[in-house]
Amino acid sequence: MRVLQGIILDFDGVIANTEPLHLRAFQETLTEAGIVLSSEDYYSRYLGFDDATLFQELVSDRELSMPEDRLSALIKRKMSKLQLLLKNESVLFPGAAEFIQRCSSEVPIAIASGAERHEILEVLATGGKLQDQFSAIVAAGDTAESKPLPAPYQLAFTQLRDRTQGNIEARYCVAIEDSRWGLASAKAAGLRCVGVTNTYPANELLGADLAVSGLDKLTLEILETLFAN
Repeated sequence: MRVLQGIILDFDGVIANTEPLHLRAFQETLTEAGIVLSSEDYYSRYLGFDDATLFQELVSDRELSMPEDRLSALIKRKMSKLQLLLKNESVLFPGAAEFIQRCSSEVPIAIASGAERHEILEVLATGGKLQDQFSAIVAAGDTAESKPLPAPYQLAFTQLRDRTQGNIEARYCVAIEDSRWGLASAKAAGLRCVGVTNTYPANELLGADLAVSGLDKLTLEILETLFAN
């Protein structure tokens, strides 16, 4: 009998190799606005935020004056650029589809992400209707607060629990993340955590109970070991 009761995955950097595309879309959008965003700044400061929060934090950090309507226009522009990039790229990480299909046949799984819902669904659809494997998908805008606060994982867990008639507990569920922001969010929601080193090295995945190189290196049996004690 499995102790593991559910799995909640981040999307960007865990299921799909979209982080470089997000960065490129942000950089192109901000360059048009006369703002430079280096890759170093993105990965060290901003990667864990959803689009709206990233723009807000960047404007605040740079002490820029920007009205809400211009911020909204930048967000839409970035989304448009990302859509074009996604149409021309194969972005699923090796083994991601197989991991999702294998795990969903044994335990309920969900997504807790700062990505836009339509982006998530489009990528999952190209991977063979993978969206059908998930009991819940939490995306940008579904919660008032974003990672590193716990709201996205709390909502994803609540939806998983509701769809399993309340028969699961957060402490017996696992989050799979690629950043310290996501790990902080999942930990605060009471989940065990696995960090994948697709974006950051293991020593930067603070809060992970286990670090692996990708979903192709994970099995349900490995996840069960997190509850050995």
